[in-house]
Amino acid sequence: MTDRADDPRVALAESFLQEAVYRSRGDQAGATLLSAGSASCGLGEKPSVSLDLTPRAEELYEELFGGSAVDVEALRTVMTAWVKRQDALDRKRNHFLRDFRAENGADRRAYSEDLLTRYEAGLDAVNGEVGQARRAAARELLVAAGESP
Repeated sequence: MTDRADDPRVALAESFLQEAVYRSRGDQAGATLLSAGSASCGLGEKPSVSLDLTPRAEELYEELFGGSAVDVEALRTVMTAWVKRQDALDRKRNHFLRDFRAENGADRRAYSEDLLTRYEAGLDAVNGEVGQARRAAARELLVAAGESP
C-alpha cells in the first residue's frame, strides 16, 4: 500500500470512515432535537458515535476486507476516534463561520474582494485539515486491518 492520497484503498477507507460519520450524525441529530439544551454550532453538546454500518458501509467493508480475517475491535477503535475527530473539525469549521460572520456579516455578496479571499482561505484551511486527517485515519484503518503502510 502506498502513502499517496490517490491510493484507491485509502480512498475506499476514507469513504468507509465517512459512512461512520454519516451514521453517527444521524443519531447525533436526533439526540440534539430531543435534548432540552441547545448547542451553539448545531452539532449538539458532544459527538455521537454509532458504529452500526450503513448499507453503503457494508459494501465498502466487503470491498476493502472481503473474506480477510480482520480485527474488528481494532477497526472499531479507529472508527470511533475518527468520528470524534471529524466532530471536532466540523465544530472548528462552524465556529470559524460563526465568528467570521459575526465580525463581517452573513451576506457574502456584500464582502469586498479581500474579505471574500480571507473567508475562502479560512474555509480552505479547515477543509484541508479535514482532508489530511481523514487520509491519516484511513491509513490507520488499513493498518488496523493488517495491511502494511
